[in-house]
Amino acid sequence: MPIFKCVAKEITGKTVSGILEYSDKSLLVEALRKKDLIIISIEETAKRRLMHSGGSVKLEEIVIFSRQLATMVDSGIPLVQALDILCEQIEKPVFKSILLKIKDDIETGSSFSDALARHPAVFSALYINMVRAGESSGALDDILDRLASYLEKTNTLQRKVKSSLVYPTVVITMAMLITLVMLLKVIPTFKGIFSMLGGELPLPTRILILISDTIRQLFLYVASGIAIMVFVLKKYARTSQGKENFDRMLLGMPVLGSLFRKVAVAKFTRTFATLVKSGVPILVSLEIVGKTAGNTVIEKAVESVRSGIKEGENIADPLAKSGAFPPMVVRMIKVGEQTGELEKMLTKIADFYEDQVDAAVSGLTSLIEPLIIGFLGIVIGGIVIAMFLPVFKLTEIVAR
Repeated sequence: MPIFKCVAKEITGKTVSGILEYSDKSLLVEALRKKDLIIISIEETAKRRLMHSGGSVKLEEIVIFSRQLATMVDSGIPLVQALDILCEQIEKPVFKSILLKIKDDIETGSSFSDALARHPAVFSALYINMVRAGESSGALDDILDRLASYLEKTNTLQRKVKSSLVYPTVVITMAMLITLVMLLKVIPTFKGIFSMLGGELPLPTRILILISDTIRQLFLYVASGIAIMVFVLKKYARTSQGKENFDRMLLGMPVLGSLFRKVAVAKFTRTFATLVKSGVPILVSLEIVGKTAGNTVIEKAVESVRSGIKEGENIADPLAKSGAFPPMVVRMIKVGEQTGELEKMLTKIADFYEDQVDAAVSGLTSLIEPLIIGFLGIVIGGIVIAMFLPVFKLTEIVAR
């Protein structure tokens, strides 16, 4: 997600600045205007990635850092001294230099959260706001430990979904490449042999040779067309409307749509529960949850919840109106609001949907494997049989 450096004026005339994450510049402008801010400048600084000049910072490194820092702070070691110890044992120069800058900022009077906020490409808005809440409540060690647990669960969830899609993607890609090589290289060789032998070829062989000839003649045009189409779709997907349509399409897909929805709900509830439990205000929590949802449809639904709360509504009703969340989720959130146990209910929903994602991934893998085998058998097997039919026919003639 893009990161913007913003400078604006409040109604009182005070100039404020900050670094914010937003999917689109127009949405950021709209959000700032809603807060009655007069925009002076908005400049895109970077993409939302765990990157830094000279290399990258992995999520696993941040998880380990958070756990170790939580243990040291809980043991009574001062924050600056704890950071100094961690800097000595971290081997990656990129992350080490960032932590040294954070330590220097704290020593010059900045709070820990403000020092983290100067590195938005490494520490997300969720991380910074939770640390800020931990500083305010005096429970920084507990918040850091909770952050590490949250990041681990989020990373595990994403890894499961990605791993479930890697196998079919690799196999289908390899099958397409093999088929293309056979159509462009192997079949023309057989065509030359059949022409030398003469006689009428079987219908399947004639169809296959026609497909091969057509692809060979139009290959450059088709390849160029596909490349242009991919480029245009990528450009369109980066626009706010394009991203929303693309995300809506993902949620509406026959098999994968259900999996993507479960992942989005699990991520939403887990993030929301973590923020609420950490003492981050509801409106700030919802703003962060919307940005980290990973889906524009969910993000818009969360934005409608924020608007509803500002007007005096509860959380559940706007969620129900959006249609983006299953009825069970809405009802459990409503019960959580009524009983004063929202964080507990959100955690239960997150646990349930993470289990559902595990089951869906296992089911998807079991379903895809036979489908891929069948696809390979029909396509590759069909090509081989079509090419050897004339050979079988010739063998029969020779035998007579």
